[in-house]
Amino acid sequence: MRLIADGTTAASRLVLVNELDTDDGYVFELAGPLFLAVGDRVSFENGDLVVARANGERLRPVGS
Repeated sequence: MRLIADGTTAASRLVLVNELDTDDGYVFELAGPLFLAVGDRVSFENGDLVVARANGERLRPVGS
């Protein structure tokens, strides 16, 4: 499944993520799997993955 990591586009279904690839060839590998719930939004800030939950919570999952 293709996820758009623009911080605006919400996940349309429950997704299990362990790695994210960007269009410019950057790969972010999570330290452990992460469930994205419906409504979660993902973005990259200063090279870090940020997950904005629908309830307003913000997560910064560990990875590289």
